[in-house]
Amino acid sequence: MKTITNFWNYFQQNNFVFLLLNEISKDELKLHFDKLIEILHQYNKDLDLIIKNKKNGAELIITANGNPYLFKEVELLVHHALVVERWKITAFLQPETNLTKYEKSTDKPLEYYGITLRISEMYFIPLENPNKPTDLGIKVLLKNYIVHKDNPRLREAVYIHIEHLIGEKSFANDIAFIEIGQWEGDNENQIELYNLKSYIDIEKEQLSFGNKYNLLPKLN
Repeated sequence: MKTITNFWNYFQQNNFVFLLLNEISKDELKLHFDKLIEILHQYNKDLDLIIKNKKNGAELIITANGNPYLFKEVELLVHHALVVERWKITAFLQPETNLTKYEKSTDKPLEYYGITLRISEMYFIPLENPNKPTDLGIKVLLKNYIVHKDNPRLREAVYIHIEHLIGEKSFANDIAFIEIGQWEGDNENQIELYNLKSYIDIEKEQLSFGNKYNLLPKLN
């Protein structure tokens, strides 16, 4: 509990630094951010945090970087969060709810170690595992896969994009395996990647309905 208390006390005392990003020098901001990370890692070295500034405040997201074995650690830390004015404290990356920018292809390219990807230009094809029919797999199709296929960071980049799109818990719990390949034009089997969360929700609903149906007594 001491490491949890230390983290929230430091954040509460220095939250204005992160709230006023544009009014503080980069050197000072880095100093405070590094210190916050350091104290977080005293609690658990594998957790991370993301700060999102908004018009009327900001949001602090505690993330396990998609590792389900650390989910309880995240939940415990956020459970003991102090109330800090103008701040929203969130456990885990949440699903993206505003898909308009992807539907209109106005989203900005996201760069990761020299890899540039746009969600609006990414697609997926559902995959099945014959040995585990309830497992959902996907093949992610990229327009520039050929350019980046030899980059050792490509899979990591794709994972991070999906995690931010559908949320950390869904990424960890709902997708069993992921393949990556080249997009080769329109195909009736492919689905826009920004619709992945909706697809997962529909699949889970159908699976749940099927399980309930199988439990019903059969008529002779």
